[in-house]
Amino acid sequence: METHAGRGLYDLQSAEAVKTGEAASGWLAVADTPEKLPPQLVEIVRGLNGGAMGPLYPGSPLVAARMLRPQDRLHLMELHPQEHAALCETFKGDERVTVEKKDGYEGVLELCPPAPGNGMALIDPSYEIKEEYLGAAAFIDRLRNRWPEAVIMLWYPLLPAGRHAEMLAQLKTYHREALYNEYQWAEPGVETGMYGSGAALFNFSGAIQGFSEI
Repeated sequence: METHAGRGLYDLQSAEAVKTGEAASGWLAVADTPEKLPPQLVEIVRGLNGGAMGPLYPGSPLVAARMLRPQDRLHLMELHPQEHAALCETFKGDERVTVEKKDGYEGVLELCPPAPGNGMALIDPSYEIKEEYLGAAAFIDRLRNRWPEAVIMLWYPLLPAGRHAEMLAQLKTYHREALYNEYQWAEPGVETGMYGSGAALFNFSGAIQGFSEI
């Protein structure tokens, strides 16, 4: 399940992508060194681009879909009308994927607890308003109470305002058994926008690797 799915597939040469410039310092900056990237991601990107490393780039829903087993199901929530329409187009004809146009938190809670109980929820809001940080932390409390077996992953940006710190403090107070990992590509204050990103993992198991406590 994903609370804020986006459109699932992005054209890094589109007017929107060129305008923000994020792709130039993101995927396009590392695409020429595929040997240093996760093999599964490289395989997905090349599959979308006829063997090339762009310009089409998969969002998290499409990455998840490519990793599903036949018995697995993917539930995607997206409230923005244009993003929802694009998401529906991305997964048109895929019966394993359900796309819903609704608030992601409400949509996921409505499905919980699923049967069988094993599964994962990805939480990755836009964080365009400051209330989204503590809102994400509060949602994790509700989700864990309703679906105790769920593996939960939370993504968050590192921005100069530092609003993620209060969210992490709240999470670490109530969820002591969690893994946190952050990556910075610039020092705070050097970049006007996002200088790094982080992720938190709850209900992890020993089979999930690639995280370290901070």
